[in-house]
Amino acid sequence: MTGTKTGHQRVRTISRSALPVTVSSGLVGVVLAWALILPGPLPVEAIARLGADGVGATVLGLTALSRVAPHLGTPWRLLAVGAGIWLVAEGAVLVFDASEVIGITAADLDAERFGTYLVHVSGGQVGVATLAAVALIAGRSALAYRRPGSTSTDVVLVVAAVAMALRPITGHMSQQPFGSVLAAIHAVAAAGWFGLLCALTLVARTRGDWAGALPRYSAVALPLAATVAVTGLLNGLIRIGGITPLLTSGYGRILLAKTVLLLGLSTLGWWWRRTWVPRAAHHRMNADASLGRAVAEVAVMAVVFGLAATLAVTA
Repeated sequence: MTGTKTGHQRVRTISRSALPVTVSSGLVGVVLAWALILPGPLPVEAIARLGADGVGATVLGLTALSRVAPHLGTPWRLLAVGAGIWLVAEGAVLVFDASEVIGITAADLDAERFGTYLVHVSGGQVGVATLAAVALIAGRSALAYRRPGSTSTDVVLVVAAVAMALRPITGHMSQQPFGSVLAAIHAVAAAGWFGLLCALTLVARTRGDWAGALPRYSAVALPLAATVAVTGLLNGLIRIGGITPLLTSGYGRILLAKTVLLLGLSTLGWWWRRTWVPRAAHHRMNADASLGRAVAEVAVMAVVFGLAATLAVTA
């Protein structure tokens, strides 16, 4: 009994550390990207983009959780809270996007010019559509929490995927051949890879939870990681126009750092599939040990998300 209590306490301790560790790691990615574009200014808007992408990915992962691990169900209350935070983060991204297009600082953006951007500029219209999609997720999740069985996870999952893909479709890659398609696939695959593991760190609490969920996640993580790596590298090379700018431009150096980290994550994933996954699947690993490994991997992924957020706002 004492051992069980101690194990539960360790799980709670690791779980409480997951959020600050993930946020800190994402900010490390932004700072690392800034160091790679020096003497350029710190792209403050990248922090808002990091928040929107990270929380959006987590919401997508929580929505898809019941498909990967049916025994864990859908945490509707957590989804509603996450979608609310995502809504605020997307609003901040929209303010920064508007100020960049207009050519002023976010602090100088007034309601009239912001409204004009939302109504008459395609980026603003896409931003409004994204906000509407996220608001729908928040509302449907809150309704499902209050009235279980009233909302299909499939509907919310599709809306979350669309919300993650909307901005990349019209981003800076939209003017390149196949840029929009590659960017959308890259964004959704990255969100699924990162978000599902975040969802597991938030929901899985027992050895049995990890035994049922981890092998299923591992099976989908490999193709998602490969898709992220291939589409991201192709997109970046198209954007910079060759190999040389990988070292001579700030954008290229961030892309190179992101690619190196992705390769490292892929290697770690391969090692986990040989060690962690079989042990967890056969109930030979405690929940706190599985959770600790998941938080560590999420932290490295968050660094990549910080690099990607800065890459998205780097000319």
